[in-house]
Amino acid sequence: MSQFAINLIFVGASFALYFGIAIWARAGSTKEFYVAGGGVNPVTNGMATAADWMSAASFISMAGLIAAGGYANSTFLMGWTGGYVLLAMLLAPYLRKFGKFTVPDFIGDRFYSRGARLVAVICLIVMSVTYVIGQMTGAGVAFSRFLEVSNATGIWIAAAVVFAYAVLGGMKGITYTQVAQYVVLIIAYTIPAVFISLQLTGNPIPMFGMFGTHVESGAPLLETLNLVVRDLGFTDYTADVSNKLNMVLFTMSLMIGTAGLPHVIIRFFTVPRVADARWSAGWTLIFIALLYLTAPAVASMARLNLLTTVYPEGTAAPALAYEDRPSWVKTWEDTGLIKWEDKNNDGRVQLYNDANAGFAATAQERGWNGNELTVNNDILVLANPEIANLPGWVIGLIAAGGIAAALSTAAGLLLAISSAVSHDLIKTIINPKISEKGEMLAARISMAASILLATWLGLNPPGFAAQVVALAFGIAAATLFPALMMGIFNKNMCKYGAMAGMLTGLFVTLFYVFAHKGIFFVKGTEFLGLIGGANSFFGITPEAFGAVGAGVNFLTAYIVSKFTPAPPEHIQHLVESVRTPRGSGEVKGAH
Repeated sequence: MSQFAINLIFVGASFALYFGIAIWARAGSTKEFYVAGGGVNPVTNGMATAADWMSAASFISMAGLIAAGGYANSTFLMGWTGGYVLLAMLLAPYLRKFGKFTVPDFIGDRFYSRGARLVAVICLIVMSVTYVIGQMTGAGVAFSRFLEVSNATGIWIAAAVVFAYAVLGGMKGITYTQVAQYVVLIIAYTIPAVFISLQLTGNPIPMFGMFGTHVESGAPLLETLNLVVRDLGFTDYTADVSNKLNMVLFTMSLMIGTAGLPHVIIRFFTVPRVADARWSAGWTLIFIALLYLTAPAVASMARLNLLTTVYPEGTAAPALAYEDRPSWVKTWEDTGLIKWEDKNNDGRVQLYNDANAGFAATAQERGWNGNELTVNNDILVLANPEIANLPGWVIGLIAAGGIAAALSTAAGLLLAISSAVSHDLIKTIINPKISEKGEMLAARISMAASILLATWLGLNPPGFAAQVVALAFGIAAATLFPALMMGIFNKNMCKYGAMAGMLTGLFVTLFYVFAHKGIFFVKGTEFLGLIGGANSFFGITPEAFGAVGAGVNFLTAYIVSKFTPAPPEHIQHLVESVRTPRGSGEVKGAH
């Protein structure tokens, strides 16, 4: 049986499962559409939340980022997992006690203002739309490779699948589909990792194998990898980070951005009780840990496998002859994600860091005239089974897992967008008298429109979204997280302070990101020299600026609240009661 047929069987079976769940879990009320009826078991919710969180970025890109950057990119692991600790301790139980459907719902009622609700909706949509672009793009990459279709066709297929179960089932359908997707993606991620760890280290547990002995060299695997990358002009894989401030801010931005992601927060509105919200967060951490503890091992082993494929006899020996390249390289060349240019006209594949000026003399001695192989980091997890010559069914499993990861998060983001439009805009602001049937129709139309928008953006991604991978987290960190924190823990925070803080946080974050990338300003101007490139503000990258935006949000909100009227007394009492999350009843979703 061909590899294409195997991939088709695995992917087709997973789709059949998702469609079956969608039909079974069809939403019949707004409560089922928004919060799955409010009766989801904590373990089930933990698994669904893990799938919602572990997007294409986690499944496909994170190991590739760590493989390329080594220890420096461990910030993704620390920030994303640390964010769930904040969410479990500081937000989830209190928001569940408040008993609303959406994040703007909480902000609108807590700050007794339609204006605050509207600002929250704007922040949510900007963040979610930015984030969903990556999910659709990731789905396109997975489809184009494994189902041998164009990237555009892959994105349209992904949109059709999400449409089938998200529009039909809402949160109820998405919840149980995400449980199935979690099972698919975690099996798909860990089984190849076990095989590869056994091959390279003899240890079946990848995270232990990473710190174990490399079978071929007899030295520790990470030490072997350091020797190989160093001999090719790259920084040591385990090298420390020079800009500690940026690393800390980037980690903080990911942490508080994670805690402020609305499509994750709404999952905690689906459980029956406050205690269940805490248990859900705990179970989510356990389910996420299975992948996140495996990712660093996958990254290091993928990097070593790739380099030893190009230099099978060692870096001092002649590189791989292009005509002898393995079949997996030919396959990925067809997608355009691997490219080779014979700069030496020797028919061999030179892979090294030609940007390292200190390595230029060594490269010249070896007859190298520039790096010839370009490998997209996003393919390393997907290509790992092929690089390691694993069985065809493992490759099929990876195909299903990669697609499941992209679809699960896309569905959660699209639900957050559609809920904000149908519930927070149409039901609460535009037409409060709309019937439940009318609201359900509005929710489904909003979902369909969101899917079309996400598909179009996936096909035509704006430049800034491709360049700034953590922009969505920066926006969530700088806008929603401070508003939620102050709404829960500061009873004197008024609506004017909350709105001013969110708008200021959003503005300064987007301003810094776009200015740094030269979106708003002509490169070379005196102003851009102060904010972009090597002369950026204290060396802070756009990806890390969300933490600064959050600080600006908190400070602005505090100052404005000091010079504006305090919240009404009943709001202050409400905040005090929310901070005692005991014995909450069912989700009421008050309109």
